[in-house]
Amino acid sequence: QVQLVESGGELVQAGDSLRLSCAASGRTYSTYGMAWFRQAPGKEREFVARMSWSGGSTSVADSVKGRFTISRDNAKNTLYLQMNSLKPEDTAVYYCAVRVRSTTVQAMIRPASYDYWGQGTQVTVSS
Repeated sequence: QVQLVESGGELVQAGDSLRLSCAASGRTYSTYGMAWFRQAPGKEREFVARMSWSGGSTSVADSVKGRFTISRDNAKNTLYLQMNSLKPEDTAVYYCAVRVRSTTVQAMIRPASYDYWGQGTQVTVSS
């Protein structure tokens, strides 16, 4: 089992920055990869950014490229999502997720590929 706890979400204005955190505990040694997803009201959960457990492979969604960065502090077992130049369309509940199975690169952006999820943290961007 892996436990994930997100934090850092809040109400901000367009153009502001936020950093989300995801603290992992439990059997993290079995992790293949970690990711951030988001879900806006009435929409499906969508991929935001991912990182391999080793940190050697990362990618972000086109919609946030150049604005969001994923990173990790190994000593703290914490995953981060730095979000800059926030837009109202970034408003959503943000979730971190862990994958304990090997999968294809194409599948790494699919929610179904992830085995453990945090409870989510709300990010609201006002215009």
